[in-house]
Amino acid sequence: MVTYNPKDWLKLILRFHKSDTFVILLPAILLLGAITGVISYIEQNHFHEFLPANLTIFHQISGFIISLVLVFRINSAYDRWWEGRKLWGSLLNNARNLSIKLNALIPNNDIEKRTQIQSLIRNYAFAVKDYLRGNTGYNEIEFSNELKKENFDIANHKPNYIAKQLTSYIINICKNNPQTPNDYLIVSENLNDFTDICGACERIKNTPIPYSYSIFIKKIVFIYIITMPISFGLTTGYWSIPIVMIMFYAFASLELISEEIEDPFGTDDNDLPTDEIAEKINVNTKEILLS
Repeated sequence: MVTYNPKDWLKLILRFHKSDTFVILLPAILLLGAITGVISYIEQNHFHEFLPANLTIFHQISGFIISLVLVFRINSAYDRWWEGRKLWGSLLNNARNLSIKLNALIPNNDIEKRTQIQSLIRNYAFAVKDYLRGNTGYNEIEFSNELKKENFDIANHKPNYIAKQLTSYIINICKNNPQTPNDYLIVSENLNDFTDICGACERIKNTPIPYSYSIFIKKIVFIYIITMPISFGLTTGYWSIPIVMIMFYAFASLELISEEIEDPFGTDDNDLPTDEIAEKINVNTKEILLS
């Protein structure tokens, strides 16, 4: 995820990052500008008397409708991005709360249990991150007596397997070293939330924008932009070149941004900082349980 200062307008306007839609669309923008110039030249010099002067009415009306569709599109994509951010925030808070509760339940001198608990909690965060990205390496997982590599490798759903091991380990602690009759109830809500959060993230990842809706937007934007040179070339002359280029940049950028943020768990520049959040879970739980 790219970090930036939203108040630095001049720097943001003049800077062209590799994820900037202007950089991505620049070849298409230049090509469309050249096509518009050719069409404008032909209309101005050969078909000026044969084409009606009010061709822009269609684009004035349809442009408003397409704008509303694109606004709904990017709002839907941003809702998915923001929901994903809230879920990972909840994962961080649950990891902290569970660690704080277990810190009170496990004796300070029982370093082995504290280390195992911390390892399982941090492993869960990294496993969820890799699972949502479709990674199979899981290079950041720390294996131990409670999380054996051979068993982890054959598990189909890695986060569920770690959650199972974590729950079993905590239940054994509560049974063997009871502090109160309700030890497990104190931490059960946080353990359940781990799985709920993972399931909600899976829902976002595995339920994309409906295919027909996505295809419709792409087709209608393409038709709108490709016909603009014909109508604007007659009425505005060569000024149609920057007009068409700017309109294409605006409409196509909205669709590109929507495509990128509707699946917020990847490694694109605008995706969620799941690497940083997972590492923060590791650092915070280690501080609570082991320091």
